[in-house]
Amino acid sequence: MSARERPSGLLGRGPFFWAGLFFVSSAALGLLAATGAIEGRGTILVLVLVPVALLFAVFRAAQLKIRAKQSSGSRKGVAQAAYIKRVAMFTSFYLASVALFALFDARVDVPYVIRLVIALLPGLAVIGFFWAVGRLIIEEQDEFLRMLTVRQTLVATAIALSAASIWGFLESGDMVPHLDAYWVAVVWFFGLFVGAAANRVEHGTWGSI
Repeated sequence: MSARERPSGLLGRGPFFWAGLFFVSSAALGLLAATGAIEGRGTILVLVLVPVALLFAVFRAAQLKIRAKQSSGSRKGVAQAAYIKRVAMFTSFYLASVALFALFDARVDVPYVIRLVIALLPGLAVIGFFWAVGRLIIEEQDEFLRMLTVRQTLVATAIALSAASIWGFLESGDMVPHLDAYWVAVVWFFGLFVGAAANRVEHGTWGSI
């Protein structure tokens, strides 16, 4: 099998395969925790290593796929490669800060200033994700891919703001439980996948994110 015919990605699988496994494992872990099938912060933190490993498999598969394109002489994927590195960096920072927050959250003897800094760290990591997307839009040289990226982020923004508005009014009417504000960012990231699917249906490609 030639280099061109050899499947790119991690273990012959592309990033979408590993992303699917990541979402399935994350949903399964969340369901087990919500139903009480697994208990104890230590047990949950250990099981979280499974989706974390799959998440890094997504990044690695994406990097290998881009390198395969660049090895053929194509200049496409340079901006995406930088984007993946930034997202991997901020993802590592986010996971470490969330673990640190969970470790100190139950303790009452931690000074207020330290608790404040620890609570701010995950939010700063999320800001890093938004910055990485912005840099991708700026650095992407392919006008078509740039358009797809902008379109994808607009879809995500519309979904997140619409969900936040609807939930806010329902919550004001005491019809739904309270949700912390950071869920808006979670819905926005989910919206990126909806935007990617919309790109695929309308333009035949997922885009850069």
